[in-house]
Amino acid sequence: MALETRIYQKESNVRPGKLFKESFRDIYNSRFLARQLAERDIKAQYRQSYLGIIWAFLTPLATAAVWVFLNLSGTIKITETGIPYPVYAFTGTLLWSIITEAINSPSGSTKSARGLLSKINFPKEALIVSGIYKLLFNSSIKILLLVAFVFLFGIGFHWSLLLLPIVILGAVLFGVTIGLFLTPIGMLYNDVSKIIGMGFSFLMYITPVVYSVPEQGIMRTIMEINPFTPIILTSRDLITGASPEYLTYYLIILALTVPLFVVALLSYRISIPIIVERSA
Repeated sequence: MALETRIYQKESNVRPGKLFKESFRDIYNSRFLARQLAERDIKAQYRQSYLGIIWAFLTPLATAAVWVFLNLSGTIKITETGIPYPVYAFTGTLLWSIITEAINSPSGSTKSARGLLSKINFPKEALIVSGIYKLLFNSSIKILLLVAFVFLFGIGFHWSLLLLPIVILGAVLFGVTIGLFLTPIGMLYNDVSKIIGMGFSFLMYITPVVYSVPEQGIMRTIMEINPFTPIILTSRDLITGASPEYLTYYLIILALTVPLFVVALLSYRISIPIIVERSA
């Protein structure tokens, strides 16, 4: 059977409708390839690691433990959170790790396949789907530990806990959408990934990850404007059975994320010829 030859070049007339159909057709057709890539990367990730899969949740657990120690020792004073602070800190750091991993996923998957982009003709959307598969695998491990924390600290079962898979999917979609927008420029300029890493380290401290939103002041205003705030707070509230204070803002963010994901996916598809050209 003759193989298809595809020539990458800049298009002067880009039709969004055609790109949309081709992109989602390639996502559907590349399901098997995406799964194979994800399985390969997951096995490679843990094959030469003594602790293996424990690394999936060790970092957020260690980060939460540091903040719990600082709070208990009186080094820092955390305002009232409404739930046991270890649960508050761990849910925040775990959700933050899922979002940041989702943001880095498109860039990481594409960079790891840089050598294949100009040599093998395959749907490049398979790289995005394989990254999402890995995200869901790693997130499922973290969810198990998170549920254990909820029961260990006496919060127990509540009906909103059943929404946990939807909450995690929402966080993943939000992160992947941001990552898709950042991937093209990050692929062209290595400095961008370093700047992004520094930026998100700072962003964590203006997001209610390990401490609650202040009652007043400039930090309260910044946190309420921050689009990461409703993702973290509403997800945590649903996990712990609290009444979501930022539910409306959360739903608005998710409603905007869906069309932005489509735009980001099309942007990724359009940028592939440029990336291949620069990589050649």
